[in-house]
Amino acid sequence: MAQDLNYGEGEFVANFDIDSAHTVDGTNYKISASGEAGPYGRVYGNWLFTNKLGLEDMGEFTGYGWTQSGEDVVTATLQGVWKKNGKVFDLYTFDAVSNGLINVATGELDMVNKTLRFNVAPVE
Repeated sequence: MAQDLNYGEGEFVANFDIDSAHTVDGTNYKISASGEAGPYGRVYGNWLFTNKLGLEDMGEFTGYGWTQSGEDVVTATLQGVWKKNGKVFDLYTFDAVSNGLINVATGELDMVNKTLRFNVAPVE
């Protein structure tokens, strides 16, 4: 059985540079990144990568993003899964946005090049 998602108009690419990365326990890792995200302009975000099931090359993440355009502030909660794919990590995420949208995205985290890139689409 498969689940169909209806994507709304307004697909965009989000390109981030990793500003910082750290761990306090060698198991969970947190990154902060900023970059341009289509209609949202400059976006700042953080992601906490965990592995609650103890899987070898995959786990989950949560995070928070925000942007400001003039007086308008838009925030988002981020939640998804990651899977190691060679030298990069593939990311799959559903995000609740304060403007009433739900965004779905696939991404690639490249720690060597300090980049994070997502293809984003709103869900109808």
